[in-house]
Amino acid sequence: MDAIGERRDPLSGVRETHEAPRDVAPDRDALDGTDAAHRPEVAGCIARRLGVTARRLGVTDYLDTWRAMQAFTESRDGSTPDELWLTAHPPVYTLGVAGRDAHLPRDDAGIPVVRTDRGGQITYHGPGQIVVYTLVDLKRAGLTVRALVRQLEDAVVDVLADRGVTAQGDVDRPGVYVDGAKIAALGLKVRRGCSYHGLSFNADLDLAPFAAIDPCGYPGLAVTTARRLGITDSLETLADALLDRLAVRLSR
Repeated sequence: MDAIGERRDPLSGVRETHEAPRDVAPDRDALDGTDAAHRPEVAGCIARRLGVTARRLGVTDYLDTWRAMQAFTESRDGSTPDELWLTAHPPVYTLGVAGRDAHLPRDDAGIPVVRTDRGGQITYHGPGQIVVYTLVDLKRAGLTVRALVRQLEDAVVDVLADRGVTAQGDVDRPGVYVDGAKIAALGLKVRRGCSYHGLSFNADLDLAPFAAIDPCGYPGLAVTTARRLGITDSLETLADALLDRLAVRLSR
């Protein structure tokens, strides 16, 4: 990922659901290994209180989820609440609209490559990564694309700061970095004044697939994970914290 998009106004009506959006079938839960439909509703208590609709999808196919985001965005109107979709994907490389063939995988490890409509270059998604898709009515919110990017970056920075890790965003290279190593990537698409796609946060995943590409289009860019930085929280705990921080940021 690695790109730019926008944002929204506070929502009315509090709800949080594990129900999948159209065309996305929940698989096993990405965060604790159980069926998403049978998990207790513990995710994002602050998000619920702020009226943000947060959906736990579990592990989903990237293409199916992408199509569902497009369908949601095409069908929404000015009264449609914004949503955050929490998911994870089986191993997949995704290439943004600015992607160049020079950054494609140098080794054939059997990991598919999907050319998508988000901004930015190439990145990797896989187990142990927390992905949050931000379906936000930017026009209604009055945010610019860069303002939304900053909000997403700051939410990740907040989560890390709460755990004693100093991180920062980068105006020239969207994403979140710890001592120069990238821990979160951003990629957005804006259609009809609304955003989709979002961010991926490296919690505890195998970083080897990144070595076969130029992450986000930067040869030699270091990547890291929360686990490598000494954060021992579970994926579920980190995901809930990220949902809550995003909800707070997006409700301002």
